Amino acid sequence: MYEAKSKEIVLRKVREALAKSAPFLPPTPDFSTSVYGPLLEDLSVQFAETFIRNSGTFVYCENEEDFFDQLFEFKKERGIEHMYVWEPALKKILHAGGIHFNGTEEDFIGQAQASLTTCEALVARTGSILVSSANASGRRLSVYPTMHLVVAKLSQLVPDIKQALQFVQGKYGTRLPSMLSMVSGPSRTADIEKTLVMGAHGPKELILFLVDDHTD
Repeated sequence: MYEAKSKEIVLRKVREALAKSAPFLPPTPDFSTSVYGPLLEDLSVQFAETFIRNSGTFVYCENEEDFFDQLFEFKKERGIEHMYVWEPALKKILHAGGIHFNGTEEDFIGQAQASLTTCEALVARTGSILVSSANASGRRLSVYPTMHLVVAKLSQLVPDIKQALQFVQGKYGTRLPSMLSMVSGPSRTADIEKTLVMGAHGPKELILFLVDDHTD
């Protein structure tokens, strides 16, 4: 008796559900349109806003001389005595600018407070820095020190990731670097109890010096 009653209840609910009209379906999505919003007209502003939102430190430099001044003051304010630089071209301009740095791997693991590297491109939409293993900085210099300093030019700024990868492919052709990495702010994780920890798997701070190389 109880089983028959339960069965009738279930069947009644099914009949009631079938009697109801189906809800209106949403319109078919337009897959030809972009899922992203429009970028700001000034890509440098778009990049800076997103980069800062990602907890990066953004430093605008009017020219190379201004970069030397800004870097010197930053090192002085932060008490950086051991800044490692391994890229020959970068060493050359730092020598010319009178900036002290460690140019070899001596005591790198024990003393590296900061590193200074170049990059492949800057992505405005995500506020990311595209780095690779192609230059003398390799894989380690952007990962080991507590502070990762990057110097880039305004001409390296592209709207999106697609253009950044096209930029790299145009530069290296079929001999792409073995490592390409998008750096979007300092290293962070919330794996343990969903508590945000900065610098767990890499640099605790990411500082970008953007040099304006555009001429009027």
